[in-house]
Amino acid sequence: MGQKPNVLIIKTDQQSLWTLSCYGGTLVHTPHIDQLADTGAKFTNYFTNSAVCTPSRGSFITGRYPHHHGAFRNDQSLYKDEVTLAHVLKQNGYQTGYAGKWHLHGNDSPGWMSQENAMGFDDCKYMFNSGHFKEVVEHEAGIEVSYEIGDEETYMTDWLTQKALDYFAKQTKQHQPFFYMLSIPDPHQPFNVRPPYDTMYDPQDMPIPSTFDENPLPDWAEYGTWGREATFPLDLEDREERFRSLKAQYCGQVKCIDDAVGRMVHSLKELNLYDDTLIVFTTDHGEYMGEHGLMYKNNLYEAAYHIPLIIRWPEKVKEGTVVDRFVATVDFQQTLLGLLNLKPSGREQGRDASPFLQNENIPWEDEVFIHPSDVPRTGIFTPSHELAYVGTGWEGQEFADHILFDRMKDPMQMRNIFDDPEERDVQKHLTARIIRHHQALGSNPEILPKSIRQKMGDEQ
Repeated sequence: MGQKPNVLIIKTDQQSLWTLSCYGGTLVHTPHIDQLADTGAKFTNYFTNSAVCTPSRGSFITGRYPHHHGAFRNDQSLYKDEVTLAHVLKQNGYQTGYAGKWHLHGNDSPGWMSQENAMGFDDCKYMFNSGHFKEVVEHEAGIEVSYEIGDEETYMTDWLTQKALDYFAKQTKQHQPFFYMLSIPDPHQPFNVRPPYDTMYDPQDMPIPSTFDENPLPDWAEYGTWGREATFPLDLEDREERFRSLKAQYCGQVKCIDDAVGRMVHSLKELNLYDDTLIVFTTDHGEYMGEHGLMYKNNLYEAAYHIPLIIRWPEKVKEGTVVDRFVATVDFQQTLLGLLNLKPSGREQGRDASPFLQNENIPWEDEVFIHPSDVPRTGIFTPSHELAYVGTGWEGQEFADHILFDRMKDPMQMRNIFDDPEERDVQKHLTARIIRHHQALGSNPEILPKSIRQKMGDEQ
C-alpha cells in the first residue's frame, strides 16, 4: 500500500461506554472491539459536542461546530461548501466509500444518496440518509427497507457488514489506498434485534440504574421531545419490566455489532490488509438507558456525551495506548489527518490530538464544549466538573436552568451545586471559559441561552 494506509471508520449510533468491555463494561462481552483497543489506542475522555445524531455527525466529518457546519439539529443538511474528511482524503489520493446511515442531508428517509450529494464519498450506492430499519432486501429494481426483523443476511447490521467485506475484496485489485466509512444504525431504538441475539440476554439479569427513579428532575430533563415524560414517564405501567426487556435487546444489538466487527477484521486479515489499515471504532453519542429515568439522548447528563473512540494503526500507534486527554468529535478530523501527516482544509475549528497517539506531549487544555442543537444550550466538561446552561426550550418554554456537577465527587450527577456558595468561583471560572469559547468562534448570540447572552453583554 506504500506509505499511505487504508482508513476504515466503523461508526455506530447511540452506543454507550458501558456496552464495551474494554471500557469496563460487564454486561456485554465485546472481544472483537476490545482487540482493536488492546492492539491500538483507546480514548478515555472522548466526548461529542452535541448529543444528538445530526450535529454530532456533522462535527465528526467536518471538524467544525454544529452552527458553523449547518447541520445543527436532526434532519438539517450540511452546508454545501463544507469540506469533509472524504474531500480531504480524496484530494490526497484515496478512493472513498460509505455504507449506512448518513443523516446529514435533510429529512429524506431512507434517502439513498448519489455522488452529487454524498459530500466526497464516491462509492455511495449503499449510503442512505436516515432511518433505523431492521431488514434490507436488495432487488434488481432497487433496495427495500422495513422495520421487520431480518435474518443473518438481511438484518441491517449484517447486510451493511457484507457490503464492507465486498468493498475490501475489490480493493485488492486497486493501486490506491481506500477510505471507507461503515455507519451502522444500531444500537439506536427501536430496541430489537434478530435471532439469536434477541434471546442472548435475559431481561431479569438487566440491572436497574441507581438513578432510575430519581424525582424530581429539572424541567429540561422532565419535559420536551427527549424528556422523561415523553419517553419513559414515572407512571408507566410495568415500568421496570419494560425497561429490562428494552435493555436486553439493546445488549443484543451491541453483541451483533461486535460480531460484525469480528467479521471485518477477519476479512482484512484474509486479504492481507489488516495491518495496512487504520481502523477507527466510535459512535455519534451515547444512550441514557434508564439513567435519571431517561431514555435516548439530547439532555445534559454526561452519559449521552461521553463516548468511545478507538484507533488502531500498528505503524504509528503503539498497542495498549491510552489517551486520557479531553478530546471531542470536532477534534476528530484534524486528529486523523495529523496521524496520517496530511494537511487539513484550514476550515476546521477543532484541535489535532494525534501527538498523544504517539506518546508525545503538546500544550492542551482539557475541556470539551457542549453546543446548541434544537435547544439553546451550552456548556463545558473538564476533568473536575460539568457546567451547562439551558435556554428557551420546546414549545417556547423558558427553562432558564443551569447545572454544575462535580464529576469526581458526584459521578452519577445527582446534586446540582450551581448555587452553592462554596462553588461560586468554580461556576464563574467555567462560565468565563464558555463565553471566551463562543467569542473566539464568533458564535451568533441568538443561538445561546438568554443567561449566557446577558453575561456576554456584561463583559463587552
